Amino acid sequence: MAKPNSPEPGNRRVALVTGASRGIGRAIAIELARVDYDVMITYATNSQAADEAGAAIRAANEAARVTICRSDIAAASDREDLLQKTRAEFGRLDLLVNNAGIAPDQRVDLLEATVESFDRLIGVNLKGPYFLTQAAATWMIEQRTAGIAGFSPAIINVSSVSAYAASPGRGDYCVSKAGLSMMTKLYAARLASEGINVYEIRPGVISTDMTADVKEKYDQLIDADLTPIKRWGTPEDVGRAAAAIATGAFPFSTGEVINVDGGFHLRRL
Repeated sequence: MAKPNSPEPGNRRVALVTGASRGIGRAIAIELARVDYDVMITYATNSQAADEAGAAIRAANEAARVTICRSDIAAASDREDLLQKTRAEFGRLDLLVNNAGIAPDQRVDLLEATVESFDRLIGVNLKGPYFLTQAAATWMIEQRTAGIAGFSPAIINVSSVSAYAASPGRGDYCVSKAGLSMMTKLYAARLASEGINVYEIRPGVISTDMTADVKEKYDQLIDADLTPIKRWGTPEDVGRAAAAIATGAFPFSTGEVINVDGGFHLRRL
């Protein structure tokens, strides 16, 4: 049953997408609206970008309801507040997309890395999604018990090829994404019996604000055959993968990794 002061669950599916003000998160939220989800999106600091994302989501589907929430995923109080606001606004949660993530402020040699940078990246990229998933999954189980019509929940974690491709100049980022990949397996194993499938989308070289400073480097690597598909990936490439999961395209899969990397993961001779 809905908690006091919460709306009764409606018939429209609801997605919560963290870090959706720009880049990959925005593209995911737009694609989810296109497949008829209502969307709760979060941002950390850039309220203008979040408002622009909200407008783009509504333009993709005028019927879609969109709510924007400022949230520091690393903070327990913000995570709790985020789920409370989602419950109050929509009354249900069908899909959690753990997309919020940050890169190091500076790329430094592994032997010069700082505790402060490590803690910051682990907090946002791993600890936050880990415990947000714990709370969201508990709510999803509650909803399944209540027998909400058309309810088929799922969780998506957006990781990176850095989960397995070692970059000694940003070790904290790699460790955080490797942890997120293991988190996918753990929650997939735990939640399968609850009817909740968990997926990992693993982007490669994607054209976003995060990669803008290294564009020249990756232009050269792509030209030199870094990936079989010789182009940059786009946020929309990742968004379409999330929409495929959201529409139930993989009902007999959980813990699965969906590579959106131009074939980077292939070992070639």
